[in-house]
Amino acid sequence: MAEAMMQSHPKFAVVGHPNKGKSSIVSALALDDTVQISDTPGTTVKKRSFPLSMDGKILYELFDTPGFQRARRVLAWLQKHQVSADKKYEVVQAFIDEHRKDAYFNDEIELLEPIMEGAGIIYVVDGSKPYGEEYEAEMEILRWTGQPSMALINHIDTSDYSQEWKRALGQYFKMVRTFNPMQASFSQHVSILESMAQLKEEWTAQVKASIELFKEYQEQMIEQSASLLSRLVYESVSTVEKLPLNLEEASTEEREKIEHRYKDKLRALEVAAQKKIEHIWNHDHLEKEQNVLPFEDMDLFSQETASVFGLTRNELLMAGATSGAAAGAGIDLLFVGHTLLLGAVIGAIGGAASAYFSFNELSEIKVLGQTLGKRYLEMGPMENKNFPYILLGRALYHAGKVINMSHAVRSTIDIGMDSTFKDKWLNNDAKKSLEKFHQKFRSKDEVETEELEDYKELIKSILKHLIDA
Repeated sequence: MAEAMMQSHPKFAVVGHPNKGKSSIVSALALDDTVQISDTPGTTVKKRSFPLSMDGKILYELFDTPGFQRARRVLAWLQKHQVSADKKYEVVQAFIDEHRKDAYFNDEIELLEPIMEGAGIIYVVDGSKPYGEEYEAEMEILRWTGQPSMALINHIDTSDYSQEWKRALGQYFKMVRTFNPMQASFSQHVSILESMAQLKEEWTAQVKASIELFKEYQEQMIEQSASLLSRLVYESVSTVEKLPLNLEEASTEEREKIEHRYKDKLRALEVAAQKKIEHIWNHDHLEKEQNVLPFEDMDLFSQETASVFGLTRNELLMAGATSGAAAGAGIDLLFVGHTLLLGAVIGAIGGAASAYFSFNELSEIKVLGQTLGKRYLEMGPMENKNFPYILLGRALYHAGKVINMSHAVRSTIDIGMDSTFKDKWLNNDAKKSLEKFHQKFRSKDEVETEELEDYKELIKSILKHLIDA
């Protein structure tokens, strides 16, 4: 048991009856979607370690274990040894040593070993099923180990027997909490960690340090996500596609070809960003209800997508007028007010008109080059002022789905539409702030590193608002 004092990071063995959600809880708390989860009892036959790491440092480690199979027989063996309470853990170790190669007690050996090596106990029960005396043998065995323990009440179905479970569990465990691994939020996750910190005085500082690192980990993932989304919008809006020409004028087929390639390039940027978001949040094995084109076949350039994620024509007019007024104000400042604010008025009119006339068009297809053999078609940067809002809205919607999804979920995630989503993130202040950046991205002027950093910070504030909502 001295090893419990020597361990370099907190360790917890998740144990209990078969098919009560142990693996789901490990997956949710370890932020690991590789944990094997099945409705078939007895799927887990060997203990497996799932550490949660940040920058190479393990915050804490969870052990997924088999369920108790022969608890009554194990307890009967233990109870044959009449020893004082301080010696009971030695009897448990003797049971492990004597039966280590006995396949009959494989599951009990696998779940007890990490506990005897210093791991705290997280005992999982299904609160949607009635309490039964058969669980008492399991809880008594765990008490014999002498290791600090807590119980988690999971609800696999809708029935609720949690009150009778709490009365029984309270007699065996220092702490009893309710936790649904399928709907685990960040705050609930932290709450469970805080409960773990209270299990043993020697662990308190260590687990609390892990909690602070976990919060930093969350901030780090938000920072990386915001940086990725800001880069996606910038690269998509500013990207240019070229197609060589051998004739004086471009044919209809060539114009259609470059537009097709231009759209595919933007689609590819969006899909690549989605995969990176899923990787940042440890959802590499995520299954989505979407084909090559994301959002249930709602193409990035479809009218349906524009109606859900984009601005209306009037909203775009206002955003264009606001950004135009800001640009015009620079003229007024240049002449120290002698223009009688004429610059702001002209800028507003110009910005609104530009927004109005580029509501549906993507980008002009230009024929460039001086001589035959060196002429080419060019499409981009994006002139459609609605596009960055559509792209950003889709990216934020996808990121929100991924961030808020528990790692215990194994069913297909639905990237279905929420017609109210735009109202949740895009208010008037956000439109004004975003349009100033989008206008710069559309120009061929070089964008400063500081400008991209400011845009990222704006995206980060929006993302955090969506997570906290």
